[in-house]
Amino acid sequence: MASEKDYFHLSGPLHLTYVNWDYAYHRKSIAASLVQGVYVLEKDRQERRKGPESLAFPWWTFFHFQLVQTLVDDVDNSIFGAIYEFKLPPAMCHDALHRSPRYVIAFRGTITKADTVSRDVELDLKFLKNGLHRCSRSEIAVKAVSNTVASVGGNGSDIWLAGHSLGSGMALLAGKAMAKKGIFIESFLFNPPFASAPIERIKSKKTKHRLRIASSVITAGLAIAMHSDKKSSSCDSFAALSAWIPCLFVNPSDYICSEYVGYFEHRRKMEEIGAGSIEKLATQNSLGSLMMSAFGKDSEPLHLIPSAILTVNFSPTQSFKEAHGIHQWWKPDLHLESKLHKY
Repeated sequence: MASEKDYFHLSGPLHLTYVNWDYAYHRKSIAASLVQGVYVLEKDRQERRKGPESLAFPWWTFFHFQLVQTLVDDVDNSIFGAIYEFKLPPAMCHDALHRSPRYVIAFRGTITKADTVSRDVELDLKFLKNGLHRCSRSEIAVKAVSNTVASVGGNGSDIWLAGHSLGSGMALLAGKAMAKKGIFIESFLFNPPFASAPIERIKSKKTKHRLRIASSVITAGLAIAMHSDKKSSSCDSFAALSAWIPCLFVNPSDYICSEYVGYFEHRRKMEEIGAGSIEKLATQNSLGSLMMSAFGKDSEPLHLIPSAILTVNFSPTQSFKEAHGIHQWWKPDLHLESKLHKY
């Protein structure tokens, strides 16, 4: 049986009767809706809903997108992503579309249904162990993004990446891969997972600050001890990503992504107390990744990024499910605070 939230007319952003592509709220809402389209595509597959019974298509056709390709996991055959193409309506003014994307590549997060939960949770764990880049789903995702960029040409300015939860991890991986080539894709990452202890959930500000300082000192020390000969190249590689500025959307009541709030805020505080050099090294390393490297395992902490526009939803939530859900991001009248963090 279909979930009520699968139905666009019940839960989708129908209040967007007109799209202003310069308006951040509209862009965020559309990106979230296209991610939701991937969720419903997979649920359609699981429920064997086809043709007129399919519930997915309104999530993109409402905004004049067409489904170009579905991205299918080679292990469980689930749909984990989609490539959409924007089709200009004849009556729409071209002047209003200068910031509209030509293609959007969207990735869903974990679905806790029998057909997908095993594979999705396996990849969730890989993310936590900084090993998501070693799975076949990631290879499919990065190749799809690379091929789309190649087909369009240019610098990727007319392509969007979008993802939710685990899907944000996929988008982070693909976005970083393109940024290393000098291609900076506009990205909308909803509830992106942060592979670290959720220190942000601690109520005491003093305790949080002390824990973060201790973690930074230990991390920086280990990084110097283990990679003293590679320190310069590592810093250069991290700094090279700083021109890519993805949009991160987090909820402080969601322990999966809330640590991003402290991650960026801690940088500023370390600069203020004169420990910016320590934090510059700590911010591009994680203790888990360093430990795996010590044992000779390839590790990539995707959650560590130099720059971002961080948007925090301070609207009250009733549950973790609500705080982590994609549905919050197209709702009107949210209490949002956005800040640019530049490395």
